[in-house]
Amino acid sequence: MRRIFLLLAISLLSACATQSPPVSVVVPTPSATPQLATPRALLATPTPVVSASPTPSPSPTQKPTPKPVMTEAQGRALMAQLLPPKINDRNGWIDDMLDAFTALKIAYTPENICAVAAVIEQESTWQGDPVVPGLPKIVWNAIGERADKYHIPLIAVQTALLKPSPTGQSYKARIDNLRTEREMNDLFEDLANEAKSLNLPLNMKNPIRTGGPMQVSVEFAQQHSKVWPYPYPIKESIRHEVFTRRGGVYFGTAILLQYPATYTDVAYRFADFNAGRYASRNAAFQKVLSHLSGKELVEDGDLLSYSNGVPSGTSDVQTALYSMNAALGMSRDEMLRDLKQEKLVGFSQTELYQKVYALADKGGKTWPRASMPQIDLKSPKITRKLTTEWFANRVKGRFETCIKRLN
Repeated sequence: MRRIFLLLAISLLSACATQSPPVSVVVPTPSATPQLATPRALLATPTPVVSASPTPSPSPTQKPTPKPVMTEAQGRALMAQLLPPKINDRNGWIDDMLDAFTALKIAYTPENICAVAAVIEQESTWQGDPVVPGLPKIVWNAIGERADKYHIPLIAVQTALLKPSPTGQSYKARIDNLRTEREMNDLFEDLANEAKSLNLPLNMKNPIRTGGPMQVSVEFAQQHSKVWPYPYPIKESIRHEVFTRRGGVYFGTAILLQYPATYTDVAYRFADFNAGRYASRNAAFQKVLSHLSGKELVEDGDLLSYSNGVPSGTSDVQTALYSMNAALGMSRDEMLRDLKQEKLVGFSQTELYQKVYALADKGGKTWPRASMPQIDLKSPKITRKLTTEWFANRVKGRFETCIKRLN
């Protein structure tokens, strides 16, 4: 009977985790040359117009002088100037940020540094293991709701969780005293191991999806570490590294900055951090497509429908596009081929993307290439209506405050 109760309790606990959208990891191949990845798009410098001279004379071609690349010491000094002055263990934060920038080959620019600092401040207020207020109540409420659906008294679940855990405390006591996501992650790891010892299903997965001072997706971190070398010794697993300060800063910096985007407003990069890479570009595409097709589309940045990270079914975007196949001169297979690149930088160079914008721009209006994704944020930790746009603008405000410290 205790075994049945514990199985039910674990199932109930797993169900209260926040689900996250599919993670797409695209990172450059490691190279010896540092790469510039800034949160602000660098606009191309206009080519100067040279008037023809009546008596032209050849002169040697002058190559522009490249901007000097900062050394690690200069990067450290810049971080020391830009980070808030009164955060706990300030030098430790600088060390972790510098390590992340160096390992990921991100340039030590004020924009990059302030982008990372702004996200850390928004997500954790500079706490390496951020405290979640009211976490025990959140967990027990979610468990209670699930127990009601199965007509199981909550007291029965709590009794099952009186079993001692590896820390010496009962599982119930640990839930009652939860303060941080790292503690919750450790709790579920122990529950999964206990399930194995009791011959319970071996394919149980820890339901915690994000963590650390930048609230990084565990799935993203696991995939990223397969294609880009993690710079620290891995004590237990990549999952556990996400919940450390150094790992959270490293993977958070990677998902925020280690991809190219031609945005002219840093808020779009922050929106991507919240909604997924290129969500702002794709939301603009949805806006344009809605105008052309006359079909109302949710501008959430997802062009395809997904099930377990794999395109599944026909999305509203596909339906709208298929109604325009004659105007676009493309078959459904050709459209789907290009839509499958929606999470990649190359989508903006596809035939589909170019034709949709060419058709829209014919009306004399130049349509924006980026737009704020319209997504409501949902989580047991969120007690009021929040959106991706709110998040992006909030982080942008912190970014601008950081930049002002240069003066």
